[in-house]
Amino acid sequence: MGTATSKLTQYDIEEVQQHCNNLFSQQEIVSLYQRFCQLDRSSKGFIFADEFLSVPEFSMNLLSQRLVKMVDGLNFKDFVAFLSAFSAKASMKQKIELIFKVYDVDYNGKVSFKDILEVLRDLTGSYMSDDQREEVLNEVMKEAGYTRESLLLLDDFIKILGNPGVKMEVEVPVD
Repeated sequence: MGTATSKLTQYDIEEVQQHCNNLFSQQEIVSLYQRFCQLDRSSKGFIFADEFLSVPEFSMNLLSQRLVKMVDGLNFKDFVAFLSAFSAKASMKQKIELIFKVYDVDYNGKVSFKDILEVLRDLTGSYMSDDQREEVLNEVMKEAGYTRESLLLLDDFIKILGNPGVKMEVEVPVD
């Protein structure tokens, strides 16, 4: 598993399966490995941002620039771990952890009003003005029991998004 051109052994597959909490079957891991090798144009065993952006579904995502920072330089094992949050078998908590990382713009383990506003700007583009975004975000924060000054931790995201009424059905097709 050292380079992208090497073959996966049964041991490698089981190790990757364990690393991603068994969210992918052995066949899915083999399929992901084939995709990883296609993306790893330099055959160095790592995927870099430009290679990841070559996936049309990924490059069209409004949050692709944020996500690409999370995947730049990943080896196969970490690539599968990253994708595991998009698995149909992933828990709500695993999905929320990924969302939290997307919103934690400065990677300090806390999400500020400014961080959320930045992501909201990426999502809405020119469809909303800065004033409209701030107004909406103020209202959402207020309804959730937070203020502009609140710093949200992962537990706060889990409390807010872990609500049974919230559905997160983002999945990555494996085959």
